Amino acid sequence: MQISRRFLPSTALLAAFEATARTGSVTLAARELSLTQSAVSRQIKLLEEQLEVELFLRERQSLRLSIAGESYAREIREALRKISTASFNLRANPKGGTLNLAILPTFGTRWLAPRLPRFLTQNPGITINLATRFTSVDFRSEGLDAAIHFGPRDWAGVEMVLLRSEEVVPACSPELKEQYGFRGPGDLNKAPLLSISTRPNALHQWFSAQNMAGGSGQTMYFDQFATVAQAAMVGVGVALLPIFLIQDELESGKLIRALDLPMESAERYYLVWPPERSTYPPLIVFRDWLVAETLTEG
Repeated sequence: MQISRRFLPSTALLAAFEATARTGSVTLAARELSLTQSAVSRQIKLLEEQLEVELFLRERQSLRLSIAGESYAREIREALRKISTASFNLRANPKGGTLNLAILPTFGTRWLAPRLPRFLTQNPGITINLATRFTSVDFRSEGLDAAIHFGPRDWAGVEMVLLRSEEVVPACSPELKEQYGFRGPGDLNKAPLLSISTRPNALHQWFSAQNMAGGSGQTMYFDQFATVAQAAMVGVGVALLPIFLIQDELESGKLIRALDLPMESAERYYLVWPPERSTYPPLIVFRDWLVAETLTEG
């Protein structure tokens, strides 16, 4: 799409405007940009003439942003930040590239992060920037190349590759199991149940898999996996947790299976990306590596 040059001011004009808008002073902006005050004033005037919009209200010896100027300053500041970041990343990795990846917090910290050094060693020219997301991302507005997604395979408008499934199991502290003496699924209703707010139906699905109604007792909701796992470890209640993400706690005895009745979740873990990034070299390399990593786990 060709854009009129009128709407693509030079970075020099935009930098002068942004600095003046941020500092509230032509003098301070000029000092920051190593320019004269008259040069900054001239650049702002040129920008206003190019856009045909008054960005500052000039009152005697002072100036302040107009309503239009305030809105424009916010957007320009973000645009300049993105240009600066892109330039920095290119200079740092001229033969590689940067992958901006959204991750699920616990999958990212417990599964992905320990494996990343191996990827970075194998691919020294690639930088990975990680952003935590609890829900689906908007690739159009967030500047992300890909995301780790947990859910059904029904995300329209993206491409994806399956990474892995998971088994969940009701887990708790040894003390809580001794207190309640769980023998069967119905016994869990006697204890407080802990649930993750992003998976509100998981407990009901587990009880249904045991051919019984459940979840009728007290249920506490948490917005993060790490918090609900910690609550289970200190004896607050029983939580339905992915086995592969609590392996260390199970091996150390900080968590135990309240009942040895695992259930395979209906949802899966996927790597997803917008179609326009499908040929982006860092994404291709990372995708192939990530799939290979999950395959080694069987």
